[in-house]
Amino acid sequence: MAKKPALGKGLGALLGNEFDNIGREVRYVSETPHHIPDKSTEDNAPEKNAAATAAAGAAISEIPISQIEPNPFQPRKEFDEEALSELAESIKALGLIQPITVRRITPSKYQIISGERRYRACRMAGIESVPAYIRETDDVGMLEMAIVENLQRENLDPIEIAMSFRRLIEECRLTQEEMAVRVGKKRASVTNYLRLLKLTASAQHALKIGKISVGHAKVLLGIEDENLQDRLCEETIASDLSVRQLEQKVRKMQREASIVKKESPELPEPYMRVLDRIGKFFDNRISLKRNDNGKGMMTIHFESDKEVERFLKALEDKDI
Repeated sequence: MAKKPALGKGLGALLGNEFDNIGREVRYVSETPHHIPDKSTEDNAPEKNAAATAAAGAAISEIPISQIEPNPFQPRKEFDEEALSELAESIKALGLIQPITVRRITPSKYQIISGERRYRACRMAGIESVPAYIRETDDVGMLEMAIVENLQRENLDPIEIAMSFRRLIEECRLTQEEMAVRVGKKRASVTNYLRLLKLTASAQHALKIGKISVGHAKVLLGIEDENLQDRLCEETIASDLSVRQLEQKVRKMQREASIVKKESPELPEPYMRVLDRIGKFFDNRISLKRNDNGKGMMTIHFESDKEVERFLKALEDKDI
């Protein structure tokens, strides 16, 4: 796979030096310059992206809106109708100042790369044509640019961000390391977002609509039983539990579960000794499952790096 440019600095890095050759790619049709600041520029701010910024001063094509179609790879599926209506009213009064970015798919047909919100508002306002930059790119490049443009927005919810990361990895065939570089995030941050997709559907929805926070979600991810995870999520919402309160509740449940496991006659004595010896380093937040054939799984829940470091030091001191 060919090496792709980094996106950490925005879409400009992906688009490369397109604007050095823009004259060969786009035609300047409009006689009216599209650079006078007004209220529509402010309304467009959430969707303003690095590609459009880098293109400031480059040639702009005025394209009939009937020749433009939405981006089939658009990561964002929901648009605030009230906000669109407000933007449409602003565009009616002052025009669209921030151009959209499109790709040409036929001589008279274009697909949106970025700026679908502006495009929808223009249609709502009855605008017949819009200023646009034309970019030549394939499906993968378009998907990548669309996802990154959405990630640059400030109002994506955590699940939308996580799903965008997953699409970059799966559909653009990127590793987590490559994708982290492209979006300018630390790999740990990318990993934490992707973990949110392991929540149950109910918990994901609660996070998406703001009923619980990312902090609550991280605590719920420590619960393997999906039914229990859903129940705790519902209780968090109903009782308006803080993250700390939820942590305490989960810790108590895990401690009680650990005690039950210790008392279980199904575990042979060596397993009980393992629970006792290792559990003391983690406040007994340890569980062990074993079947009749001797196969099983041990799970340790820890509060901080210090707990792990303390456990490691004990192992190293005894040269284990």
